[in-house]
Amino acid sequence: MKCLYNGKIILKDQVITGKAIIFDERIYDIVDENEVSMMDNLEKIDVKGKYISPGFIDIHIHGFDGYDTMDASEEALKAISKGITRNGVTSFLPTTMTMSKERIISALEAIRQFKEKGNDGAEIIGVNVEGPFINKKFKGAQDEQYIIPADFEIIKEYKDLISLITVAPETEGALEFIKKVKRETNIVLSMGHTAATYEEAKEGIISGISHVTHLFNAMTGLHHRNPGVVGAALTHDVTCEVIADTIHIHSGLFSMILKTKGMDKVVLVTDCMSAGGKEEGEYDLGGQKVFVKDKQARLADGTLAGSVLNLKDAVYNVNQHTDFTIHQLVSLITINPAKILGVDKRKGSLEIGKDADITVFDENMNISLTIGRGKILYEI
Repeated sequence: MKCLYNGKIILKDQVITGKAIIFDERIYDIVDENEVSMMDNLEKIDVKGKYISPGFIDIHIHGFDGYDTMDASEEALKAISKGITRNGVTSFLPTTMTMSKERIISALEAIRQFKEKGNDGAEIIGVNVEGPFINKKFKGAQDEQYIIPADFEIIKEYKDLISLITVAPETEGALEFIKKVKRETNIVLSMGHTAATYEEAKEGIISGISHVTHLFNAMTGLHHRNPGVVGAALTHDVTCEVIADTIHIHSGLFSMILKTKGMDKVVLVTDCMSAGGKEEGEYDLGGQKVFVKDKQARLADGTLAGSVLNLKDAVYNVNQHTDFTIHQLVSLITINPAKILGVDKRKGSLEIGKDADITVFDENMNISLTIGRGKILYEI
């Protein structure tokens, strides 16, 4: 067994000191630090006053370190899962995008095989399918030629692998699709890349949508006469993703979103593309050229094409522009995503019996140690 001590342990409702956390694959106990000195069978790790947090969970990430989920290869998935541990991530949903049905299925097959084998990086806990069931009017960086009406047959064979799927509720067959997915699977239905009116968005929620893909981006905005998807998202019982890079949305909105929705209804995501973790330059996203400069990823026409954000920086950004406590902010990338995906009985918080997914960081969100299921995945 291992033990982390001399740190500030972030629990769901508070930060505690003077305690040590003991674990193997799962969290065994949280004890007074003075008890640790009497335990000879422990590998003791002094974190030197840093924060000891639940491992971070990214539920919307396309790629990292030059690789993309749509590469549909073991090499790509291994690189992504290993690379993001540098940012404190211990679990994630590799995210597909709008391409041909064949390419999407190929990616799903690759993820299934990789997931079954296991790996020494962040754990894949499902798949996020973003597209092709979206609206061309709000395609963002998705390839329009592959956008199609929602079709249950495409995902049927992967319903136990897929955790989250984005759909535009106003499009052809979408409401029927939403109801069928809700009825026959445990997949979380998300509204995104959508031109829905407030009323159409509300109908989607009634039909089974419980989540919103990157709030404010690629959707109808909030207007006092036309509340749009944003209005529906803010006033209904749905969880919302936020890309907190200060590029996708203004930093002044961070506090408004969190106070309007409540801390338990928001999850920070990266929507990171393959350029994450790499230098500035030209990259590929679903067959389209993306240019990365000044921490922004854009198509040639200036359209935002995902991000190069990571979760530690997302928390840092929100911390800089709001007055929330560190344990509240950490919940946005730990227990909240765990609850959305229904894995909170084993992930998302530092509790006895849960997976030993642990991230250690300092006051500026610099990661020094990432532990997944009791194994050290990254350390400096």
